[in-house]
Amino acid sequence: MKLTSALRISKRLPLLQVVKVAVAVALAWVVSQLLLPSDLPIFAAIAALLVVQPSVNQTLGRAIERTAGVIGGVVIASTIGFFLGESSWVVLGTIMVSLLVAWALRLSPSSASQIPISAMLVLALGATTPGYALDRIFETFIGAGIALVINALIVPPVLIAPARDAVGLLARELADTFDRIARALLTPQSPIDLMELMIKARLLRPMLASAEKAIAQAEESLMLNPRKAKLRVALDADHDMIERLPTLVTRAIGMTRALHDHYDPSLQFEPTVQAFSQELARAAHDLGLLARADGDRESVPEPAAPDVLALTAPLQIVTPHPDHWILIGSLMEDLRRVREEIVGDRA
Repeated sequence: MKLTSALRISKRLPLLQVVKVAVAVALAWVVSQLLLPSDLPIFAAIAALLVVQPSVNQTLGRAIERTAGVIGGVVIASTIGFFLGESSWVVLGTIMVSLLVAWALRLSPSSASQIPISAMLVLALGATTPGYALDRIFETFIGAGIALVINALIVPPVLIAPARDAVGLLARELADTFDRIARALLTPQSPIDLMELMIKARLLRPMLASAEKAIAQAEESLMLNPRKAKLRVALDADHDMIERLPTLVTRAIGMTRALHDHYDPSLQFEPTVQAFSQELARAAHDLGLLARADGDRESVPEPAAPDVLALTAPLQIVTPHPDHWILIGSLMEDLRRVREEIVGDRA
C-alpha cells in the first residue's frame, strides 16, 4: 500500500492539462524539425513536456528555468569538451561540475537538475556534431515558447471558484461559531458541551489556512492570464473578505476559550452576558450579509449598507459579579474587535 501511494496520486490531473501537454509536444517536435537540421528534436519535446503547468504564470517561470538550465549545461559541456575531449570520465566530471555550479548559484531544483542533464546529453550525443550544442539551445527556446503559447490559448484554468467556496465556507462557519457562543451564554452547559464548543472553534484555524491558500492559488492563476481583467473584480471581493476573517477567527477562538475556562452556570443571569449573547447573534447575522451568496459564481455582492447591519451601538456594562468579571471583560474586548471588523470601523 505504501509503494502504491508513493507512485499514485489521489486525484488525476485534469484531462485538459494532458491535452495541452500533448499538443505542445507535438507542435514543438514538428516546428523544430522544420526549422532545425534535426531528425529527433528531443530537447524541444522535453522542454514542451516540462514547461506546461497549470497556470500561465507558472508556465513562464518553468520556461525560464528550463531555458536557463539548458543554456548553462550546454555552455559547461561545450567548454569542458573543447579542452578535454569526449571520454567517459569527461562526461562524469562534467556532471559533477554542473552540480557544483548549480549549487554555487543557488538555482532552483528544476534548473539545478537541468544543467547536468543538458551537459550530459550534449557530450554523449553531440560531441562530434558541429553546431549540435547551439541547435539544442534553439530547440529548447522553441519547445518552451510553444508550451507558453499553448497554455495561454487553450483555456487557462482559473481558480476563482475554489477560492470563493473556501472563503464562503469559513465565513459561514464563523457565523455558526458566534451563534453557538451566543446560545451557550444563555443556556446551561455541561463539560462535554463546552469541550465540543472548543473543538469546533479550533477547526477555524485550518479552515482559515485553507481559504488563504485558495486565495493565493487564485491570484497565481490570474497572473498573465488573458481573462485577468474580467475575473479580477470577483477575486477582489473574496480578497477583501479574507482580510477581515483572521481577526474574527482569533476572536471566536478566544471567546470560546474564555467561556470554556471560566464558565459558571449563573452566567446566564448576568444582564451584561444576556446583552453579549444578543450582540453575538447579530454578529453572526451581519457576517452572513458580508459573505458571498451560495451558488453565485459570477456576480459580486454589494457591500451591506450600514443601516442594514444589525450590530448595535456599544453596550453599557453593568458591574458584574466578582466571579464573572474576568470572563465578561474578555468577552467585551473580543466583541468590540468583532464589531470593528464586521462594520468596517477598524482602527
